[in-house]
Amino acid sequence: MAKAFHGFFASILLCVCFNSANAQQLITGKVKDKLNGGGLPFAYIKLQPSQQKFLTKIDGTFNFKITDSTTSFLVEYNGYASEKIKISGADFYQVNLSPFPNQLDEVFITSEKNKANTIISKTLTHKSQNNPKEKFNSYQYSTYNKFVIDNEQNELNLTVDSTYRLIKTVLEEGRNYLAEKSSVIEYKKGNGEKETIFATRTAGFKEPVYELLATRVQSNSWYEKYYVIFGSEYSSPLSNKALKNYDYKILDTTEGKRPAYVVLFKPKKNSNLASLEGVLHIDTLNYGIQKAIGNLKGKADLEVIQDFSYFAKENIWFPKKNTITIKPGSIGRDISIFGGNIDIGRLPEKDKEGEQLYLKSVSTYQDILFNQSVTVEKNSSTVVLLPDAIKTSDTLWKNLRTIPFTSRDQHTFKKIDSIITKENINRKINVIQHFNNGYFPVGFFDFDLRTLVKYNQYEGIRLGLGGVTNEKLSSNFRLQGYGVYGFKDSAFKYSIGGGVSLNKKTGTWLNAIYTDDIAEVGSFHYLTDARVYSLFEPRLVNISYYYKYKKTQISLQHRFTSKLLSEFQISKNEVSQTKGYLYQHDKKLYSQYNITEATASFRWSPFSDYLKSDDRNIEIKKGYPQITFQATQAIDNVIDSDFNFTKVGAKINYTHERLNQTSTQVILEGNYGFGDIPLTHSFHAYPNNPEKDKIMQRFSVAGRRTFETMYFSEFFSDRLANLQVKHFFRRWEIGKYSNPQLVLITRHAIGDMTNKANHYGINFNTLEHGYSESGFEINNIITGFGLNFAYRYGAYHLPDLEDNIAFKFTFYFKL
Repeated sequence: MAKAFHGFFASILLCVCFNSANAQQLITGKVKDKLNGGGLPFAYIKLQPSQQKFLTKIDGTFNFKITDSTTSFLVEYNGYASEKIKISGADFYQVNLSPFPNQLDEVFITSEKNKANTIISKTLTHKSQNNPKEKFNSYQYSTYNKFVIDNEQNELNLTVDSTYRLIKTVLEEGRNYLAEKSSVIEYKKGNGEKETIFATRTAGFKEPVYELLATRVQSNSWYEKYYVIFGSEYSSPLSNKALKNYDYKILDTTEGKRPAYVVLFKPKKNSNLASLEGVLHIDTLNYGIQKAIGNLKGKADLEVIQDFSYFAKENIWFPKKNTITIKPGSIGRDISIFGGNIDIGRLPEKDKEGEQLYLKSVSTYQDILFNQSVTVEKNSSTVVLLPDAIKTSDTLWKNLRTIPFTSRDQHTFKKIDSIITKENINRKINVIQHFNNGYFPVGFFDFDLRTLVKYNQYEGIRLGLGGVTNEKLSSNFRLQGYGVYGFKDSAFKYSIGGGVSLNKKTGTWLNAIYTDDIAEVGSFHYLTDARVYSLFEPRLVNISYYYKYKKTQISLQHRFTSKLLSEFQISKNEVSQTKGYLYQHDKKLYSQYNITEATASFRWSPFSDYLKSDDRNIEIKKGYPQITFQATQAIDNVIDSDFNFTKVGAKINYTHERLNQTSTQVILEGNYGFGDIPLTHSFHAYPNNPEKDKIMQRFSVAGRRTFETMYFSEFFSDRLANLQVKHFFRRWEIGKYSNPQLVLITRHAIGDMTNKANHYGINFNTLEHGYSESGFEINNIITGFGLNFAYRYGAYHLPDLEDNIAFKFTFYFKL
C-alpha cells in the first residue's frame, strides 16, 4: 500500500475506506449437533433480511461480515430443525441444532443415503455428457491466476511496517508472497491438454520461478480419477469408484432456473485413501457440476472452491473460477510447493503479532471456445513458457488481469524486491536448484560436489575438484573437467573437455572430452539416464575391483521431443588392469587393449509431463513406464581397436502409486552382449556386499537398487536380466524428524557367460541358475536414517546361514 501513503487524495480515500470497513461487524461461530456436540459441515446460513447465503466449514465453524441492517440469521441443515439466531452484538455464536427424521419427499427410494447415491450414480452415468474432455473434440480458454501467501487481516487495516516485517525469507517462512500468471489452455482429444504461458511474474524475482510454474495447483475437473492440489492427488468424489470410496448425503436443493442438489461427500470410515470432504452442487436436469467445495484437514487446513458457468447451447457447465485457501492445521499430510522449499504445513498458526497466515490461489476462466482448431501436438510439452512472458509491460498486465491488483499488491512487489536483494534469496534458490543436481554455483562456474570427496576399497580416500561453466560465462559453449587424487593407490586422475550448443530449443550439444580415470569392472551406464546425485553413494564405499582407462570421446546430445532424449557417442578407450586379469582373443592374451566404440542411447518417458522454455525442459510430473535403451558397437581395426563386440541394454522403470498412499516400484533390466567382450566390459547385477566374514563386519549402507547379499566381483555375465520389486507402505507420521516407512523388497537375476574359459586371473561365477534375495527396509526412522535386512536364497544359497544375510542401514537425504 505504499501509494496509499503518498498524496492528499489517497489519504482521503483511505479514510473513507476505513469508515466503510468500520460499518461492518465480523460474526464467527460454530453449528453443532445438539445431541453429540459434533460440528455440522456445510450447514446453510441465511442472513435476514438480505437472504444472503453462507456455508459452514467442514468442522461446522463459520465467519462472515454483516452490516447494521442485518437483524438475524437462519441456520438450516438437512435432517435437523432450523434455528433463527438474533444478532445481539456478540462476536461468537454457538448454534445447537436438534436432529429429526428426514422430511424430504422420497423421490427415488426410501433411504436418504440411497437417494444421494442414486443422484451420484446418475451423475457418473452422465459424465460423458458433462466432462468437457469427453464431450468435445477440442476446447480452449484463457486463464489468469493470482497467488498470494500473506496474513488474513483486511487489506486496509494493514500497515507498511507489518507488511515489511512479515517478509523475512521466502524459503524459510513462505509468507507475504505474490505471483501472477496469464495463460491459454488448449485441449485436443487424443493429444491431451497444453498450457501456454504468455505472462508471468513473481514478486522479487527477475527470472521465472519454474517450480511454481511446473506445479499443478488445482485440477479443472472433478470427473477424473484424481483431483490434484499442488501436485498431490486425491480420490475424486466423481471417479468411477466414487461410491466405493465416499459416503454421500443430500443437504439441500437450490432454487433458480437450474436447480441443484447440494450433496455432501465424505470419505468412508477407516479409509486410507487420500481423500477430500465437501459438497457438490449437481444440476437436477443434466447432472452436471454447478459448484464444488472440497476440504482437507491436517498440517494444512485446505479449502478448494470451484465455480462453473452454464453454456446453454452446449448444455454443459464449464469452470469459471478456482480458489484454493490454505491455513495452518494440526496433523496430517504436508502440502509443499516449489519442490518442497516452501512447506505450508510448517506455517505457524499465527505470527508474532497474532495475524493468521494463509496461502490463496485464485484462477479465472474466460474466452472459452469449444470444438475450435487448436495447436496441441501429440507428445508435446504440457506447459510452454513463451520467451517474452517475463517481459510483460504494466499496460498489458492491466488488460490481462481479471482480479483486482490492489495498492497492497503493488506495495508487496516493491517491498519484496528490496528484501529479496537484501536477503540474497535469488542466490539461495540458485544454490538449492544446483545442489539438487549435484553442483554448487560460484560465479560462472558450477562446482561438481561429487568430485570433492569419495571413498572406495581401491583408492581409499579420493579427493578432488571439478565442475562446469554456466551461462554467466556463455550460453553457447561450456568448459568442464575435474582433477582427483586417490591416497591409497597414490594416483592422480583427471578429465577435461567442453561442449558447443547447436540448438537451444532441442537441447542439442556437441561435446568433446578426454578422461584418465578408473571404472568399475562390469559396470554399464546409460548415457541418457538422468544425473542422479547423492551426498552419500553407498556402493562406492565397498567397490574394490576397477580397471584403468584413458578415454577420448565425442558425443552429440539431442532431445527429439520433450519425452524422448538421446545421446550418440564415439570413443576410443585405452584399458589397463589393476589386478592380474588377462583376456584371451585369437590365441593371444591381453592385459592392455584398445576399444573403439559407437554408442546410441535413448530415454523415453511417454507418460511424463514437461514444462518447456527456451533454455530448459523440466519434468513436472513423472509418468510410467520410463524406458531406456542403449546399443554399443565396438569395431576392431579402427583407431587401433583390438576387439569387435556388440552390447545392448534396455531398462523399464514402472511405479504404481495408489491413493491409499502405498506404491509399488518395478525395475526390469536386460543386458545382452556378443563378440569379443573382455571382463571389464561385461555386466554385473549391482552387487553391494563386502567380502567380510561376519554380518556386522559387512554392515554398511544399502543401495537404491542393489543386491545387498551379492558379494562384489562374485558374478559377471555377458547376458543378464534382473528384476527388482519394491512395495512401499504408508508412512507412519510420528514426528517432524521421524516418518518411518516399511518397504518390502525382492530381487532376482539370471545370466550367463559365453566362453568363460577366455578369462584368466580372476575367479567368478555366472548366474545361469538364477539368483534371488528378499527382505525389507524401514526407512526414515530418524532424520533420514533407516535399516535394511535381506536374505539370499535359491540356487546360490550359501552353506553358512549368516553368509546369506545382509543387515545394513539406509539413508535418504533430501535438501
